[in-house]
Amino acid sequence: MSQGNSFSVTQVNEYIKMLLESSPVLSDVWVVGEISNFKNHYSTGHLYFSLKDETSIIKCVMFRGNAQRLKFVPEDGMKVLLHGKISSYAPRGEYQIYASDMQPDGVGALARAFEQLKVKLGAEGLFEQSHKKPIPTIPKRVGVITSASGAAIHDILNVSGRRCPSAEIIIYPAQVQGDTAARSLCGGIRYFNERSPVDVIIIGRGGGSIEDLWAFNDESLARLIYASDIPVISAVGHETDFTICDFVSDLRAPTPSAAAEIAFPDMLGLLERVRQLDRLAEVRISKRLTALKTCVASLEKRAQIKSPEHILNQKMMHVARLGERLESLGTGVLQRSKSSFAILNTRLDAANPLALMSRGYAVVQRDGGVITRAEALSDGDKIKISFADGEVGATVEITEKGE
Repeated sequence: MSQGNSFSVTQVNEYIKMLLESSPVLSDVWVVGEISNFKNHYSTGHLYFSLKDETSIIKCVMFRGNAQRLKFVPEDGMKVLLHGKISSYAPRGEYQIYASDMQPDGVGALARAFEQLKVKLGAEGLFEQSHKKPIPTIPKRVGVITSASGAAIHDILNVSGRRCPSAEIIIYPAQVQGDTAARSLCGGIRYFNERSPVDVIIIGRGGGSIEDLWAFNDESLARLIYASDIPVISAVGHETDFTICDFVSDLRAPTPSAAAEIAFPDMLGLLERVRQLDRLAEVRISKRLTALKTCVASLEKRAQIKSPEHILNQKMMHVARLGERLESLGTGVLQRSKSSFAILNTRLDAANPLALMSRGYAVVQRDGGVITRAEALSDGDKIKISFADGEVGATVEITEKGE
């Protein structure tokens, strides 16, 4: 066999590599297939996997620079649309696809990446309600992370000026769209936590497509918000837009204007509420004071009733009333006694022999006894006759009866 056209193994592999890379079709190719044998070499950042369909398989590699730009994490069994070039790894004589870009087939890469990160952070507890910090009722300083020229900052300033003009607003002008936006937003969170403390942070922007809002789905930003010592209000896009920032923040507002309504209290409304409470407190205090005065008066009365002085006064009053009653009773008895005495005296006067004798009657006595009938006397009896003004002796001389 002639050896004039023989090649070394290396020459063959290099030649095959040249042929593959010189093909305009193979140097810029899109391939659809299912990922298998996926390996993420975390030390290098390179991705190694195979792409297969029902009957064939081809090896693939994506180097770190391209892998870092992916907006989702490839997985075994995922159907993808891959872009790159087909070349050969000469030392082994193996051809493979050198991928420069990749996206899920049938589902947008950004939507897929959003769901993957949402599941990942949710499983770690970054969305737990128990971790969320309360939003202050009346903040003195409010930090705002957004574009300095966007509509969001104007909406926030308009609302704050109307509701709470006394609040100080610190604006951190951040990029909210593009490849460097996530890093810029992270800088805002660090700035307020480390260099310029505020009472609450508003982070957000106006509406847009998922690509426009993608910076707010950044994993590093989500972890910074979770670790923030200052409560964070997320105000990204419109009411129907959701980002990872919304889930991890302490409160999600549907729009930047709504975030301002939450962060800045309505001072005029609060003032009127304070006035109402003041009037209500005045009425309640007045009623309470009246009730307390009544209670104190009742206690004082009860204390007086139970005091020794009060008891002594009550006893003295009772004695005085008894004295009055006794005096009244004595006076009545005396009057009745006087009346009875007068009656008896009158009766005695009427029955008094002296009284009778003063009217011309006399008492005849014999031997100390009173003679009441003439027939008791005999001639010659010595008698004594008592008159009202004295006594006389006499001798009885019987006369005929009837003379």
